[in-house]
Amino acid sequence: MNWADLNLMPALPELFMSGAILVILMLDAFISDAKRGLHYGLALLTLAGCAVLQVQTYTAVPVHTFSGMFVSDALSSLVKLAMYGSTAIVLVYSRQYIADRGLLRGEFFSLALFALLGMNFMVSASSFVSLYMGLELLSLSLYSLIALQRDSVKATESAMKYFVLGALASGLLLYGISMIYGATGTLDLTLVAKAVKAHTANDMLLVFGLVFIVAGLCFKLGAVPFHMWVPDVYQGSATAVTLMVGAAPKLAAFVFVLRILVQGLEAMVADWQAMLALVAVLSMAIGNITAIAQTNIKRMLAYSTISHMGFLLLGLLAGTPDGYAAALFYSLIYVLMSMVSFGMLLGLSRAGFECETLDDLKGLNSRNSWYALLMLLTMFSMAGVPPLAGFYAKFAVIKAIVDIHLYWLAIIAVMMSLIGAFYYLRVVKNIYFDEAQDSSAIVMRADMKLVLSVNAIALLVLGVVPERVIVLCLQAMKQSLTVI
Repeated sequence: MNWADLNLMPALPELFMSGAILVILMLDAFISDAKRGLHYGLALLTLAGCAVLQVQTYTAVPVHTFSGMFVSDALSSLVKLAMYGSTAIVLVYSRQYIADRGLLRGEFFSLALFALLGMNFMVSASSFVSLYMGLELLSLSLYSLIALQRDSVKATESAMKYFVLGALASGLLLYGISMIYGATGTLDLTLVAKAVKAHTANDMLLVFGLVFIVAGLCFKLGAVPFHMWVPDVYQGSATAVTLMVGAAPKLAAFVFVLRILVQGLEAMVADWQAMLALVAVLSMAIGNITAIAQTNIKRMLAYSTISHMGFLLLGLLAGTPDGYAAALFYSLIYVLMSMVSFGMLLGLSRAGFECETLDDLKGLNSRNSWYALLMLLTMFSMAGVPPLAGFYAKFAVIKAIVDIHLYWLAIIAVMMSLIGAFYYLRVVKNIYFDEAQDSSAIVMRADMKLVLSVNAIALLVLGVVPERVIVLCLQAMKQSLTVI
């Protein structure tokens, strides 16, 4: 690498975030327990600074640095801004919850930012090396976050399960990458794409490598049959950490899959399309059907996540620009819905009480009609009820597969969506038609109440006028993925 030609501007937000993390870690060693809230403010300022730098360094033309392993383009900029925003919202929702449980420490915020740093590298990676480095940074940070509640047996157990299964998935992914390298002689995604398209690579190694890579990717998305960790991790983790796991990382995982399958292995679309179709059907079916039997709402939302990943894969397997844009839009809407649902659980929890069962939501309307309405909007959006954003997101991905004449898959998706509506409506029934088991007042910070309200109302607004966001997603795809 020629150091004179090294351009650090594309990675300026990441460099700023790295410095901010070091500052938070240093301050944590010197400030008293009474001033631990300072970390919260510094974390939000860090996210705001990263967002400003991201806008300042935006470029419609892809710019590479670090020997071509890091790229700044329209897709990465859009997704990073969404991740900054979602992480900031997660921190706002989590502040009172982690303070009540003694987790308002520098470790929580530094690990959250380290996880975000790993996500940024996943989103901007243009080489298998940088993709894997970003993935491992994210994974190690999440393992530590889940186990941060050291006196909780459930949290420790969840962290161990996630670690063991995550290590297995990383091994599968790494083995697949090694096969791709053996077949093409390069780890650069652009060069891999050229080699596969020119048919100069070993076909057998490519196919075997693709199988292992898809298996590893499915684990990271939480798709069937590599979904085993999702319910246990969601239920066993502190709710604030569950939200951290279920929000921004889903955006990073989607772009991670997109970079590998579309940017690197687009010429093998017929091979990975068939595999993703099977995974999507199984995820929608098992996720929705199993969720019906759950009484723990965190576990129910975990199976709901599995089904949503199935829907997201529909747009991806379509193999068209419209399909990719629809899948990106779906991932953005899913993150919004996930943040409201878990944010409400955080708001209803208090010191000594965890809101995590369906019974805990009974009679919410009689306790606070506004919070009940916000939860209703979220459940209806997850179920795909118009005119909420979840309806348009599902419509967009189903339309993408109809456009390529996969009618059987579209029919299955509609049927699974109808099945999924049952358990979402059950939550609404508990909120509005059952008698409250807890009559205590709901105390929620003013900033959290405001952000939660805006978050939920956004689901309605984006359902009514989704065109600008979907066009933005389509433009990002066309500008960033040269294979399109």
